[in-house]
Amino acid sequence: MLTNLTVPLLGLVDTAVLGHLDRPEYLGAVAVGANLFTLLYWTFGFMRMGTTGLAAQAFGRRDHFGQTALLVRSLALAVAIGLVLIAVHQPLIRLGLVLMNPGPEIKALAAEYAAIRIWSAPAVLCQYTLVGWLIGTQCPRGPMLMLIVANGLNIVLDIVFVTVLGWNSRGVAMATVMAEYAATTLGFWLVLQRLPAGQRFSRALLGRLADYTAILRVNRYLLVRTVTLLLVLAFFTAQGARQGEVTLAANAVLITFLLVISNGLDGFANAAEALVGEAVGRGSRRQFRVVCRAALRWSLWGALLFTLAFVLGGRQLISLLTSIDEVRLRAWQFLPWLWLLPLTTVWGFLLDGIFIGATRTRDMQNTMLLAAFGVFLPVWWLTTGWGNHGLWFALITLMVARALGMGWLFFRHTRNGIWFRL
Repeated sequence: MLTNLTVPLLGLVDTAVLGHLDRPEYLGAVAVGANLFTLLYWTFGFMRMGTTGLAAQAFGRRDHFGQTALLVRSLALAVAIGLVLIAVHQPLIRLGLVLMNPGPEIKALAAEYAAIRIWSAPAVLCQYTLVGWLIGTQCPRGPMLMLIVANGLNIVLDIVFVTVLGWNSRGVAMATVMAEYAATTLGFWLVLQRLPAGQRFSRALLGRLADYTAILRVNRYLLVRTVTLLLVLAFFTAQGARQGEVTLAANAVLITFLLVISNGLDGFANAAEALVGEAVGRGSRRQFRVVCRAALRWSLWGALLFTLAFVLGGRQLISLLTSIDEVRLRAWQFLPWLWLLPLTTVWGFLLDGIFIGATRTRDMQNTMLLAAFGVFLPVWWLTTGWGNHGLWFALITLMVARALGMGWLFFRHTRNGIWFRL
């Protein structure tokens, strides 16, 4: 949980630094650019989630070679995909900005931000793999150190580049790239200390082309699921942009708090991934039940604490992130939707952890597709007359629909013993 809470800290600092400048365009540009990279990088989020589940099951079977081979092959894929993204970044950025359709000034600033951020692609994808492998082999301190270093360095560089040197949104992008490479370097060092004793590097670890395509096949459902979720968030940002720069900036502030909620509650889901994966690898139904019950208890307590914090201190937290009066007042109008998020999203986050640990990724894909296209889009269309309130209502219904679908599958799989059918 501490590890994950450092992730939105990066967004909080970016928002706070830019939110206190004299123009909302900088905040809007980073909101658009960061959302574009969230969509781009988390398209390959299976590098983290899939690695965790597979590594945890190999850990449960005490398969040392399998753990190391998975790491080596996943890192090779991460580097290759990162280099391809750099090679084709110009048309990707242009397409993303066309889809989000920000105003001309924000579009120019967001394009400049994106052209810098793309150079972190290999580092980010390697981080996903390293973090997933460390969590799966039950070493949560490693990811915590990596992300603390990344976000701590990003905070310092944000202040230097933006506040001292006046580089605005360009400085935020440069700070992020430098922080990502620093964290990846630390991650490689941590993994080397964690490799199974006696396991030496050999040609067999690299495997054949079929081994890499097998990893991609296992994770194809996670890819579709993640792309669907990120398209929803990109659509959310684009619809906010069409309502004006102030609404776009206000939504950016509130979405930052959604990232705080999701990353905080995902701490329990990440623990469930590792422990459920180990239980499935060992074939221990008792451990599976114990982990699910413990994760549920802690997740609900966490959601209640987040709800209390935003109800009692939501306005003060918004004021910390921006001193622009019109943005702050607009964000206050939509604050009640933020109050609903912890208790409506916690179920989906927890169930994600259980399904990832058991590598039941096809179920995750199907429930997300149903929630996005069968619930979110129809609800948004029916509530367009509500303006930004309708947009937030549609996002809440997406979270509820996803949780209901996965909850039904959880009870069905538990009753029929499907979790242990590998």
